[in-house]
Amino acid sequence: MKNFLIYGAYGYTGDLIAREAAARGMKPILAGRSAEKLEPLASELGLEFRAFSLDDETALDSALREVDFVIHCAGPFSITSQPMVGACLRTGRHYLDITGEIAVFEAMAACGAAAKEAGIMVMPGVGFDVVPSDSLAKHLSERMPEAVDLTLAFYGLGRISHGTQATMTMNVGKGGAIRKEGKITSVPAAWQTMEIDFGEMTKTAVTIPWGDVSTAFYTTGIPDIRVFTVIPEAQLRMLRLSRYIGWLLATGPVQSILQNQIPEGGPDEKEREKGKTFLWGRAVDAKGNSVEARQFGPEGYKFTMLTALKIAERILDGEYCVGYQTPAGCYGADLVLEIEGVRREDVA
Repeated sequence: MKNFLIYGAYGYTGDLIAREAAARGMKPILAGRSAEKLEPLASELGLEFRAFSLDDETALDSALREVDFVIHCAGPFSITSQPMVGACLRTGRHYLDITGEIAVFEAMAACGAAAKEAGIMVMPGVGFDVVPSDSLAKHLSERMPEAVDLTLAFYGLGRISHGTQATMTMNVGKGGAIRKEGKITSVPAAWQTMEIDFGEMTKTAVTIPWGDVSTAFYTTGIPDIRVFTVIPEAQLRMLRLSRYIGWLLATGPVQSILQNQIPEGGPDEKEREKGKTFLWGRAVDAKGNSVEARQFGPEGYKFTMLTALKIAERILDGEYCVGYQTPAGCYGADLVLEIEGVRREDVA
């Protein structure tokens, strides 16, 4: 068949991936719940579409049997990933998604044995969450094979989309997470801060429960992992406040108010072209020896579009690893360097 399905194709990121795929001459089948939203996009791009809900197993399985794999773009993935990966296991089709949620990565990892038995690859996080940071983690672990501690940080210049904000809002009040002695461990929101030299600037960054807390362990085997990012001061204050009123922020009425305030869409093309991402990482061994590296790349949503399609092209060429996989675990530390505009430098 040599084709794939994009589910959630009319969402912000799904739309970007669909348009770029069409521009490259690819012919993915677009899918999602709403035919009304799919039809104009499919017509514009000259692509086929299938409209169905993830509760409709018959329609879902039928659509997957038309393709080799799915790029699942319809979040929140804590709700939508299980029915999609379940269908992939039933139909023997590879599963990719663009999640950044630790719980989803862990749930997909738990499907590893079933995926191997089905002869498929299950690879969540094929976007900015977590391809760039996973590649950097792999690079650092190769430079420091005996590392026991890994610190990653990123800084993105650009706005975030409605879907990303919705997921972040849904998780407000749940605190932070690190990996300690090989196990994911809960910590307070905004647990630690540190100054990070990103090369072009130095910024104060704060710990967040980013996907690498899960994935970097599978990629590198390093037992202690923390991830930092740079956020606006107002958001940092809200995170710290959530330590005390997180229970209130998580209630239905408050969530409804917060979700309704999130603007639709995301950064436009001009913003995406102007935006940049900066990553930094350090791996340390038990003796205190360390290595550091920086990585530079395009704006986050553009990054996601490019990395998702890079991995799609690999699968279409027959390059995949059976079972649960992380991007750099399957394709290596230099996967990210195949993306235009990405460069990496060792600084220690």
